[in-house]
Amino acid sequence: MKKINAFILFSEPEQARRTVEELRQSESISKIFLLTPENNKEKLKGCVTIPIDTLHSSTTVKKIALESNADYTLIYRKPTLLKPGHFALERMIRIAEDSSAGMVYSDYYANIQGIKSDHPVIDYQEGSLRDDFNFGSLLLYRAGALKKAARRMKAGEYTYAGLYDLRLKVSQKYPLVHVNEFLYTEVEEDTRTSGQKIFDYVDPKNREVQLEMEQACTQHLKDVGAYLEPRFRNIEFNKGSFPVEASVIIPVRNRIKTIRDAITSVLKQKTGFPFNLIVIDNCSTDGTTEAIAEFKNDGRLIHLVPERDDLGIGGCWNMGVHHAQCGKFAVQLDSDDVYSAEDTLQKIVDAFYEQQCAMVVGTYRMTNFNMEMIPPGIIDHREWTPENGRNNALRINGLGAPRAFYTPVLREIKVPNTSYGEDYALGLNISRYYRIGRIYDVLYLCRRWEDNSDASLDIAKMNTHNLYKDRIRTWEIQARKNRK
Repeated sequence: MKKINAFILFSEPEQARRTVEELRQSESISKIFLLTPENNKEKLKGCVTIPIDTLHSSTTVKKIALESNADYTLIYRKPTLLKPGHFALERMIRIAEDSSAGMVYSDYYANIQGIKSDHPVIDYQEGSLRDDFNFGSLLLYRAGALKKAARRMKAGEYTYAGLYDLRLKVSQKYPLVHVNEFLYTEVEEDTRTSGQKIFDYVDPKNREVQLEMEQACTQHLKDVGAYLEPRFRNIEFNKGSFPVEASVIIPVRNRIKTIRDAITSVLKQKTGFPFNLIVIDNCSTDGTTEAIAEFKNDGRLIHLVPERDDLGIGGCWNMGVHHAQCGKFAVQLDSDDVYSAEDTLQKIVDAFYEQQCAMVVGTYRMTNFNMEMIPPGIIDHREWTPENGRNNALRINGLGAPRAFYTPVLREIKVPNTSYGEDYALGLNISRYYRIGRIYDVLYLCRRWEDNSDASLDIAKMNTHNLYKDRIRTWEIQARKNRK
């Protein structure tokens, strides 16, 4: 029988005792190690205590690799009670043996405030580079794979990115295999909705963490041959003729509560060039169409109603960008949101010429429906740097807003006809060849309210979104490997 060394966090004696009891019900368990704070004096009979700084550090990973002398290494990453299912660990070993996996993870049950619910996770793929990829909290590593990866790590290299670096290094040599069976129960402590969680990675207090994650991801891209040097194609702004310098594009469906604000914020822009506004009204049924018509006397407004019924947000963008009245630059505005000032459009167009780029990304402020600032406040995506932005973009889940594009480049690439991730796919594709410019002034108010498309998603929908973005990254990594 293959054996397991288990490593669990020691948060308090009762949690550790009960988790150890659960683990010892499996005959596969050889030794149990308690990962404790360095000043901890608590002991648990039959367990080996290992003082650590943090679970996520490179030093801790190397300590685990040094101590693990069984066939497999089990790491439980939460300081809460773990309840493995009946023969769950044996099942994980079986799948690891059959698939030659370097690491195995599974679906799980989440106990949220005493209520147990299904929590499926998604398959890992080449583009699953997000440092917040959800494996669940129970990871079974092939000990040999873990040790090989740990030997390539430097003790003390990372305080926060050690476990992330470990799985990237293991994935370079072995598959990371998802067992889509519910093999354990964990206590879920983060009960926020999806809309409250999605901006965690850009919270300023996580900046030091993000820098380490970027460093680990960049090295991984170099290791697999997908890293891009900061060399870009020159951009020329004289391709073709355009009726105006810039067009703001607003795709909209059933946003009667916000569309007037969005349109007004565009039409009051003050610029030194002509611009227009193209609104693609995608089969609205709630009065949005009539609200747009209220602005028909302003000749800058172009109100398009598609005859097709298969357009997502990306498809609406294609319709606007390929319209004869589209300007040289196509500038995004979501129908929920507004520009922060009357000079937003001027700043965006100026940035194209000043930074010689094919795409510009601005900075936005999170607000409630009444445009009052809410946490995390200003989102400036400082992780985008001219030197490494297009590599780090493969790790994060978005590039920022508002986004603007040089129309000939956008017309050539075309926008994926989806309603999620289409802007991210564009940013990755464009960054493969061209500079993406940045503006760190607040240009945009992003309104969070109950009708936002990502305000409160269930697990299945979140998994669908994350799987798609991982697929986008996979395609992009493959393209970068093959780039001539």
